[in-house]
Amino acid sequence: MDRPRLRIAQIVAPLLPVPPLGYGGVELVVSTLIDELLRRGHDVTLFASGDSASPARLVPSVDWALWRTPRPPDPLPYLMKTVDLVFERAADFDVLHNHMSFAAFSLARMAPCPPILTTLHGRLDRQDQMDGLRHFSAMPLVSISDAQRRPVPWANWLATIYHGLKLEDYQFSPDPGAYAAFLGRVSPEKGLETAIEVARGAGMPLKIAARLPLDQPDNPEAQRDWRYWRKIEPMLTERGVEYVGELGGVEKSAFLGGARALIFPITWPEPFGLVMAEALACGTPVVTLDQGSAPEVIEDGVSGFVRHTPDEMTEALAHVGQLDRGRCRAEAVRRFSAEVMAEQYERLYYELAFAR
Repeated sequence: MDRPRLRIAQIVAPLLPVPPLGYGGVELVVSTLIDELLRRGHDVTLFASGDSASPARLVPSVDWALWRTPRPPDPLPYLMKTVDLVFERAADFDVLHNHMSFAAFSLARMAPCPPILTTLHGRLDRQDQMDGLRHFSAMPLVSISDAQRRPVPWANWLATIYHGLKLEDYQFSPDPGAYAAFLGRVSPEKGLETAIEVARGAGMPLKIAARLPLDQPDNPEAQRDWRYWRKIEPMLTERGVEYVGELGGVEKSAFLGGARALIFPITWPEPFGLVMAEALACGTPVVTLDQGSAPEVIEDGVSGFVRHTPDEMTEALAHVGQLDRGRCRAEAVRRFSAEVMAEQYERLYYELAFAR
């Protein structure tokens, strides 16, 4: 018997539009999930910024995404407004899918509402996050990698669901160019400086597609990232190093597909690293450090090389030509497609919606 159509709310912090115009991993994943849920016949409402361009029914909490404004404000009031808008309409849904972490937890416990599933998109190894999850220990959670949940194995994990991609948006490139690629945001933990050193050591040109830090003078993390950028800037004038700016859409696919390898030298417990899956979708292998989810996403010697040190990454980069780019694409199809992701979420939605 066919299962009934679900009425699903997708709840996103109004920091970037859905889908994002450039950088924006959470927003891209939510957009991909919505498109596939709609294709499967479900009724989907998106709570996000008003400049989002999703085919879902949109309930805006702000007119313009906060990070697209000249001076981004404190997001907390707008997160609370988003939560309030959701709970005003809660009776219209069978399940609420929260992508705003702790912001919806308190009201979810107190207000009568449909079941709430929360996908945690960030790192969970800080004490404040551990304390928060322990207090809200009954909240149903999804991790985006097994590595992400290691600091809090006692949380109410229902599943690990890897991020999925609309693979038709990523052109398979069997014949790459001569350069290595770096794609991400400018931040110390993303390891841009290491990527430059690794490519230089391997004698391979490096092209950098990176989002600059946010213009937030009162944000300590943003100011830290700007200090890091000022340190990196002189390296961009070196021979063989090219900064191409922030890329999205077709340009991002061409950039990744044209690379011999993606260098992913993270120095923090990355929960997933969507760019690794994006590179594989283009047939491009990944050379990475063994941090966070990287050993889970990349199969060493098959879809890339997972190494312990930058020197080992440099040595491995010289051998990426030995890897089968068709196999890289096949791994993306098998593990990181929109269909695979949506099927797993759909199963959880039904379990939660009909458990009441």
